[in-house]
Amino acid sequence: MGTELLAPLDLAFWHLESDAHPMHLGALAVFAPAPGPGASPDHVLELLRTRAAAIPRLRMCVRDVLLPVGGAAWTVDKDFDVHRHVRRVAVADDDFMAGATRLAGELMEQPLERGLPPWQLYLIGGADGGPFAVLVKLHHALADGMRAVAIGAGIFDEIAATTARSVSRGRPAVPPRSWLPDPREMAGMALGRIGEVGRALGVGASVVRAGRLGLRSTAFTAPSSGTRRLATADLDATALQRIRRAEGGTANDILLAVVAGALRRWMAGRGEVLPGTGPRALVPVSRRRPGGAITGNRLSAYLLDLPVGAADPRERLRAVRAAMDRNKAAGPLKGAGAVAVLADQLHPLAHRFGAPLAANAARMLFDLLVTSVPLPRSALSLAGCPLSALYPMAPLARGQSLAVALSTYGGRVHVGLVADGKALPDLDRLAAAVGEEFAELEELVTGGLRSGARAPESVT
Repeated sequence: MGTELLAPLDLAFWHLESDAHPMHLGALAVFAPAPGPGASPDHVLELLRTRAAAIPRLRMCVRDVLLPVGGAAWTVDKDFDVHRHVRRVAVADDDFMAGATRLAGELMEQPLERGLPPWQLYLIGGADGGPFAVLVKLHHALADGMRAVAIGAGIFDEIAATTARSVSRGRPAVPPRSWLPDPREMAGMALGRIGEVGRALGVGASVVRAGRLGLRSTAFTAPSSGTRRLATADLDATALQRIRRAEGGTANDILLAVVAGALRRWMAGRGEVLPGTGPRALVPVSRRRPGGAITGNRLSAYLLDLPVGAADPRERLRAVRAAMDRNKAAGPLKGAGAVAVLADQLHPLAHRFGAPLAANAARMLFDLLVTSVPLPRSALSLAGCPLSALYPMAPLARGQSLAVALSTYGGRVHVGLVADGKALPDLDRLAAAVGEEFAELEELVTGGLRSGARAPESVT
C-alpha cells in the first residue's frame, strides 16, 4: 500500500483532538452464546486479531509530510503489531450488559495512541459460555459512520469468508488513493474547487448567522470534563414502521422526534425550564456517491431545533418532519449545518493551528449530535456466535455533552448515547426516557387506529 494524504475533513478531525477530547467513534457489538459447545474466549480473541490484521486500512497510521506544509498522510505502519490493538477485558458484574456498558464508557474516555494506527478492539467477556461484547474504537480521521461499518464488518464470519474467497480468486484489494493526483484530473478538480469555494462562502455566512446563546439545558452549557458515560436503549423496528405508515415522513424523522420527546421528559425530571425552541441538534448527512470510494470522510449536516417545548408527541413529529423537509429542500451543501464542507477549502496549516478555535465554536452552533448509522440487513456472527445488538457511539466535540447514535439490526433500533460523565451523570434516565417516549408515540398512533381514528395521509 502507498501513501495517501489525509482528506481535509480527516485532517480537521485529527487536529480537533486533545487528551481531554478524544475524537474517536465506536460501537458496542453484543453477541449471544453460540449453539452447542461454542467458542472459547481465547479462540474469539485470536480470531479478532487475525481478521483485524487482514484489513489493510487498519495497518495505516498518520505521519506528517513536508508538502503540503502542515499536511499529513496515511502510511503503512512497518512495525504493525495487532496485539497492541486487540485486547481482552473482563466484566465482573452479575448484570453483563450493565457491566459491559460501564466498562465501555471507561475505555471510550481513553484517547487512541498517536503514532500507531488509530483504532482499538476490546473483547469484553463475562461468564464462560455467556454473552460477550466487542468494543470498536476508530478515530474519526480514519472513518465516518458508513466507512466505519465498511471497515469493521471484516471481523464478522460472513464478511470475512467473502473477503477470503475474493483474495483466493486473485482479486486484489483496492489500494488507497495516492496523494499525487493524476494530471488528467487537475482541470476537473480546479473547476470543481471554484464551485465549492462559492458554496463555502455561503456556508460561512450561514454559520455566522446561526450562532446563538439561547436558553439551553444546564447539561449542554456545562464545561467539558473529558469523562465519558454510555447508555443504551432498544426500540421495536416493526413498531417504528407502523408509526411511519400512519404518520408519514421518514423513519429518521420519527427517531428525531423521539429524541426530542425524551429530552423533554428528562429536562422536566431535572426541574429545568423547557425552552421555546431547541436544544439544537446536528444531524450528519453522508455526501458519498453510490459506488464511490470509501476513503476519506464525506460529510455534511443539517441543523434541527428539537421541539421539546411541544407537549404533544404528534405535534413534535410534525415539527421535526417539516424542519427536515426544509433542510432536504435546501440540500446538504447549504446552511450552517454544512460547516464540514468548509474544511475542503482550508489549507492544512489552517487545520493545524485553527482547530482549537473551530472546536470551541461548535457549542455556538449546536447542543448535541443525533446520527443514524446504516448496518447490513443480513444476520451476522463472530465465531459462530450471533450478533444480537450493535450500539453505535458518536464522538463528542469540545464543549459538547451529548451524542445520540442509532442503528437498525435484527428487527430492533439500537440507540447508543455517549455523554460527558460529569455533565450528564443521569444519562441512564435519558436512555429510559427514549424508550418511554417511543412507547407513548406508538400507543397514540396505533391505539388511535385501533379505536377507529383515521390516520393522516402519508407525506412523501
